[in-house]
Amino acid sequence: MNDHERQLIDAIPSDLFIGGEWQTASGGARFDVVDPSTGEVLCSVADADPADGMRALDAADAAQAAWGRTAPRTRSDLLQRWYGLVHEHADRLALLMTLEMGKPLAESHGEIRYGAEFIRWFAEEAVRVNGRYTPVPEGTGTMVVTHRPVGPCLLVTPWNFPLAMATRKIAPALAAGCTVVIKPAALTPLTTLYLVRLLEQAGLPAGVVTVITTSRSGAVCAPIIADPRLRKLSFTGSTDVGRALLRQAADSVLRTSMELGGNAPFVVFEDADLAAAVEGALAAKFRNTGQACTAANRFFVHESIAEEFAQTLAARVRGFAVGRGTEPGVVIGPLIDDAAVAKADSLVQDALGRGARLLAGGAAIEGPGSFYQPSVLTGVDPGSRIVAEEIFGPVVSIVPFASEAEAIALANASEYGLAAYVYTQDLQRARRMIDLIDTGMMGINAGVISNAAAPFGGVKQSGLGREGGAEGIHEYLETKYSLIPSEV
Repeated sequence: MNDHERQLIDAIPSDLFIGGEWQTASGGARFDVVDPSTGEVLCSVADADPADGMRALDAADAAQAAWGRTAPRTRSDLLQRWYGLVHEHADRLALLMTLEMGKPLAESHGEIRYGAEFIRWFAEEAVRVNGRYTPVPEGTGTMVVTHRPVGPCLLVTPWNFPLAMATRKIAPALAAGCTVVIKPAALTPLTTLYLVRLLEQAGLPAGVVTVITTSRSGAVCAPIIADPRLRKLSFTGSTDVGRALLRQAADSVLRTSMELGGNAPFVVFEDADLAAAVEGALAAKFRNTGQACTAANRFFVHESIAEEFAQTLAARVRGFAVGRGTEPGVVIGPLIDDAAVAKADSLVQDALGRGARLLAGGAAIEGPGSFYQPSVLTGVDPGSRIVAEEIFGPVVSIVPFASEAEAIALANASEYGLAAYVYTQDLQRARRMIDLIDTGMMGINAGVISNAAAPFGGVKQSGLGREGGAEGIHEYLETKYSLIPSEV
């Protein structure tokens, strides 16, 4: 780290934030946060134990009644102030994300713009929670439908988008009148700590948001989930962990939102604008070094253009600059750790062993840091592991197809159903793809689809619920119906 980076790290809070106070973990334990581009320890942060987790829930529960009664406009104003502070501190937040997660600095700035929009969106939604007041069909009375906060929420966020995943959960919870315990990923806790420091500066009441950092996520979260005072669990992460959390939540019939794994198909039909499809593929695959649940993993390209698409894409990929995200011109940063590098290489080697051709990359890069070459494989066997598993790395795997029916079957041949991308100039075909490809989100001639105003989420084993859009705030609201009989 240079002096500027060290000064930033030294200014970040590194303790737990419980009941409006920064405090050490009850046992005094700490764990290290590492820069994946160098392997260097950035700093250490408080390592919460189960007792700290229960203190966090105590604080959220104590603050819930008052926060739930707080006027929607007051909640909205708080979020608007937070939004302004995030932009005011954008340069520091961007550098911090690049240091702890590794993404190129330009992408960190893009994440700030994207993530901050969830704060602004839900600041606006806070004052627009509508109910209904209508006569019952029989004319014997009036039904009144209202919404109220779910209650204390546990929010568990991943490491790959440390700012956007935090704002996408905290903002709707606060807008709805819920208190929050947030547990960021142990690999990237610093961005969340900084975000909550800014929220504190915006005027956050004590106990409304609590942050617990821990290297023992399961042990700390399990007693919180089992406590009847908790009324909502929102998790973004792997499908395997999501299944385990759903089993825990079942005992309390706990309200859950699950944004889980993805294995997005990217379908290029023979009538597609090839240049646009290549640009879309670069955006859909290599953003965040391929470490995104919405990343295009399975590229299905019509056999008549598959070779041209593959060669054009590979030529672009071979020109990508790989390195530390703070370096000018870097497009591909590190993977999050060495285990991620090993997984990407294992998938590539399996595909090559089944007959795929390597057009670019195909190997790990010697350290320091956890780097893998941006790679393009074509002629991939549909039975390869790289087609079935989420890659979470900078690897394109191209499978040719012969017909529209085959493309649909290949796209739907996954347990996941989060995002899909389709390139075609045939409007009617595009409409058919919307109906026939089984995903929660789709880009038609677009390689980037996420937007704070849109409902984000998937089907099948990609999860439950939606984040963002008009739907997002209702994940944190209960619906209540009351009947007022007509006068006799």
